[in-house]
Amino acid sequence: MATAPTATSTKGSLREDLTCAICCDLFREPVMLACMHHFCKTCISRYWRGTQGPVTCPQCRKEFRCRQFQTNYLVSAMVEKVRVTTSDAYIQNLEKQLEETLENHRLRREDHMNNIHRDEDKMDTIKRAGADLQAHIRGEFRALHQILLDEETYMLDHIRREQEEELEKVLRHLESVKAAVRELEENMSVLQQASVATENRVLTEFPQLRPLMLVDVAPEFDVNAFSSKYMAPLQYITWRKMFKSLKPGPSPLTFDVDSAHPSISISRDKTMAVESEHAIPYTENNKRFLQCVNVLAEQGFQSGQHYWEVEVGSKPKWDLGVASKAVDRCSRIKLSPENGYWTLRLRNRNEYSAGTQPWTRLQLRSSPRRLGVFLDCEGRRVSFYDADDMSLLYSFTNGPRGKVYPFFSPCISGSSQKPQPFKLLHYPPVTLSG
Repeated sequence: MATAPTATSTKGSLREDLTCAICCDLFREPVMLACMHHFCKTCISRYWRGTQGPVTCPQCRKEFRCRQFQTNYLVSAMVEKVRVTTSDAYIQNLEKQLEETLENHRLRREDHMNNIHRDEDKMDTIKRAGADLQAHIRGEFRALHQILLDEETYMLDHIRREQEEELEKVLRHLESVKAAVRELEENMSVLQQASVATENRVLTEFPQLRPLMLVDVAPEFDVNAFSSKYMAPLQYITWRKMFKSLKPGPSPLTFDVDSAHPSISISRDKTMAVESEHAIPYTENNKRFLQCVNVLAEQGFQSGQHYWEVEVGSKPKWDLGVASKAVDRCSRIKLSPENGYWTLRLRNRNEYSAGTQPWTRLQLRSSPRRLGVFLDCEGRRVSFYDADDMSLLYSFTNGPRGKVYPFFSPCISGSSQKPQPFKLLHYPPVTLSG
């Protein structure tokens, strides 16, 4: 089977066609005789010098009565191109281009390979997170399985869809990176073949390469954000169906009167706290907040999972969350995890923020009138929910160590309207002493 001529053989044949049969070198001022053979002008003139009568072609021996030839500018141009493209300077420059381009492709391929490894690691993380969450959900629903089977199935399907969506994002990026690597490898093969051709001085132009694909930035995956929606008090979400079996059930909190700032009035049953226009007489103790309008719950937690709800109504400003037992109660300090507070805040009626440092502004679809707080002591997680639909508002994933107390600040509204209270919600209603 005949094979296609290589660049080397084609270049060699072209050089032979442009070689003078007299001096055996590339044509210089090539001229064409009537028989269509070409020679250097100087060579044919010297060959015919001293010849009497008709002259002949050095190749085919055809006789000519007159010594005539014509300059062939096309052949002359081809000779110059071959002469230039076989020069040492041209070959060196071409080799340099090939080397630089090949190195660029190597570096880009290495970068893409690193992206592939990162994507594969990310896919493993997503799969592990999905598996852990599925196990968590199954454990939460085990006690209520017979009644809540439909709800469990829905939640598992929902997380699987989200997991598949996250995997699909990474998979699409992975495939695009692999395609880019394949294109780079094809170009590298062409460049390597061209490098071989330069050794024989037969490469006349830079090889044609495939255009390189643009690879999008790898999609981000926040495992904490992915997990937070499901690391919730799932049994409480469906508490109306099986309230007594909830784990955790809602904690029946009461306000700690001894911790309340003098501007906070506590109801007799200790379930309502409201700002007061006048300072309330108080007894001195080391539990009371003296600089900030704060109050804690009587109940503290240092193990297990706990959930409680607070009615905030349409109050224009407030803070709530959890506070470490050892917080400074005599100074005015910023509410932040560094200072022992994990809180959610409202200002100006619709400006919600999480108590990070600096504050993390939240965009909520609506203004919740009841807030749910979920504390997981072992998991060091503090999460906030709109208690009406149990939508997650924010979750601290690096929560407190040691004992903490539910924390509340009704703030000083400074308005002429009657201040609205904080209300601790109990399900079902319980009889409280005091």
